[in-house]
Amino acid sequence: MNILALLPEVKSTYLELLHLQPSKSKITFSCYESENMFSPEELLFHTLGFSITRNQSSLVSAGTGVFVTRGFVPKGAVVAMYPGTVYQKYEPIFFQSIGNPFIFRCIDGVLIDGNDKGISKAVYRSCSRRDQLGPFHMSDVSWLTPVVQNPLAVGQYVNNCSPDKAANVCYQEFDVPECFPIELKQYLPNVTYSHDIQSPLRCVVLVALRDIKQGEELFSNYYTIVN
Repeated sequence: MNILALLPEVKSTYLELLHLQPSKSKITFSCYESENMFSPEELLFHTLGFSITRNQSSLVSAGTGVFVTRGFVPKGAVVAMYPGTVYQKYEPIFFQSIGNPFIFRCIDGVLIDGNDKGISKAVYRSCSRRDQLGPFHMSDVSWLTPVVQNPLAVGQYVNNCSPDKAANVCYQEFDVPECFPIELKQYLPNVTYSHDIQSPLRCVVLVALRDIKQGEELFSNYYTIVN
């Protein structure tokens, strides 16, 4: 409930969404393709009041960044999630870490590998298939593809702040409770490396430090983490 309290007030009810004219979705499921479905970005905008996407960063030589493309992000709102494989501090991550700028270190030493390429990508897919429970997926793998289910799962591309670009988001670590609905786990972009260790799934979200307007890029401070 503490984490849910970070979410902004829903801007429209689900009943109101039924009266909106949906655009054709590009999402293709294994058995059918729906012509009457909202895209994940549209659902995000109509429920939370904003949408985000990756684009060329405004920082020189920074590569990809994350921008608010529509709407308005109020202070205290969860604006993005940090996806990836979760490693305990004693688990092997040496080869995955070589030349990898997307490894996030939590306060207690837990590591999250948010790289969507190479060995990191293969490890995540393997762990996700391992954890599948019948028809239920225990994690989201779509963040590794161009077509995502959870458009918030781009937190690894949020750049560090600079003297000219102050931080407007911070990191919040939390463990997913056991009572989390199993049918919603397919939207969590994290998976544990080891299946034998009985520990809660670690997730990291990015929380807005101030109101963020449409068109602004998200910047974090890598040394500012709320425990």
